[in-house]
Order: sequence, then C-alpha cells, then structure tokens
Amino acid sequence: MALIAEKYAEEIEGILKRFPDKKSAVLPLMHLAQQAYGHMSREAMQEVADILEISPTHVLALSGFYSLYYEEPVGKYVLEICNDLACALRGADEFVEMVCHKLGVPVDGTTADGLFTVKTVMCLGACDRAPMLQCNLKFEEHLDEEKFDQLIARLRAEAESGKEEPSVVEKIMAYAKS
Repeated sequence: MALIAEKYAEEIEGILKRFPDKKSAVLPLMHLAQQAYGHMSREAMQEVADILEISPTHVLALSGFYSLYYEEPVGKYVLEICNDLACALRGADEFVEMVCHKLGVPVDGTTADGLFTVKTVMCLGACDRAPMLQCNLKFEEHLDEEKFDQLIARLRAEAESGKEEPSVVEKIMAYAKS
C-alpha cells in the first residue's frame, strides 16, 4: 500500500524539489509517513525507502536514532521527560514517577483517552532547567506538580477546542508548497 505516496503526493514532490539529492529528504518524508500511519511502522519505513530509493535499513536506523519517530502508536501529546544524570540530580526521576501516577500510565504508556504518552529521553539540553519535558517539540521547564497540572489542563483544553498550533507535518507541508 502506498499510503503516503497517495495522501501526500503534492507535498512529496515539493519536498524532493528542495533537495539536490533526494536521499536528503528522508527526515521530512519520515514525518509524513508517521502522520499517515500513526507511527513509523515497518510499512511506513518501507514506503519512505521506496520513494527515496534507499535501503529500508537506513530509514530504520534513523527512526531508532531520533526520538521524534515512534515505532509504536503514541498519543496526541508526547511528553518526553529528560532523565539523564544531570536532570536526575535535579529531581527528574521523582518527576517521572509523579507524571506517570497522575496520568495513570507507565513510562511508554498512553492514557486511555489517547491524549498523552509518557516517554523518558536522554538529554534535551536543558539540564539547568530540570525537571523539564518536551511536548511535541516544545520545552516545558522548571516543572513541579503544580506546573505539570497546569500544562495538562492547558493541553486538554487545547485538544477540546480544536485550536492547536501547526504540527510538524503541517509545517513540512507548508514548506513543500512554498
């Protein structure tokens, strides 16, 4: 099945025109594939590889390296909490426990409503502002329980209103058309 080739044909063409070597378009095409399939499934990786005429192993390697590509389905908001040593020394491990308890999910779990997935990641480069997390590419820093509760309330309200900032894929699509 050629899901992204059909769904995003115009965008793919626009993206490929921007790169002198089409292999360089792998990351934006991976975002499109993830959007279409819901995650970077084997089928999504194969389709990106076919479009770019590269090995699916190359796409798999990139998918495993970058934390923005998910090999399993995730929620609408992915809460990536940095818990490397520097952040752990500033309370990241306890923060992860609190987040999981409040949302009722383990690390790598997704809430029943499909809104939130909790992940731990290594080094988001904000050690001095820990505990912190990245939610759909946005940093939330100097977090505590109260600030986390406010963040979740804001994200739930955003999801209910339907008024959201453009996603990575929407930005890629605009880039392809410009």
